[in-house]
Amino acid sequence: MERFVENAMYASRWLLAPIYFGLSLGLLALALKFFQEIFHILPNIFAMAEAELILVLLSLVDMALVGGLLVMVMMSGYENFVSQLDIDDHKEKLAWLGKMDSSSLKMKVAASIVAISSIHLLRVFMDARNHDPEHLKWYVIIHMTFVISAFAMGYLDKLTKH
Repeated sequence: MERFVENAMYASRWLLAPIYFGLSLGLLALALKFFQEIFHILPNIFAMAEAELILVLLSLVDMALVGGLLVMVMMSGYENFVSQLDIDDHKEKLAWLGKMDSSSLKMKVAASIVAISSIHLLRVFMDARNHDPEHLKWYVIIHMTFVISAFAMGYLDKLTKH
């Protein structure tokens, strides 16, 4: 009975595979939204103010960072928790594949969240005149919470490795 339960628990890791595949569909949705935004600004590029263009570009950078985060979680999560990726030798392989354990994945995700939050905060500050000072304060507090959390996770990870 114990062996059956253990084997069933081990096999249940495959329930994560459709979730990681679902992230690839989310990546597709993000790519479609990215190009929708590009096609939306191109006809109006000469009529846009510089600050408005910078806000749109920061939004595109934000989407690119989220896309990278999705790829990182999708690929390394699959490798860490489901199965190794069998990529042919003649195909291009990402340098970090197979080298990122769950701890380093956690740190990369935390760093990506801080980067995404930083871009978002910059966008908010560039458009500060349209935001209530109370909201600006909360944006900064939330961003600093991400920064402190990422720092604390890195510090705790460093302590546990020694």
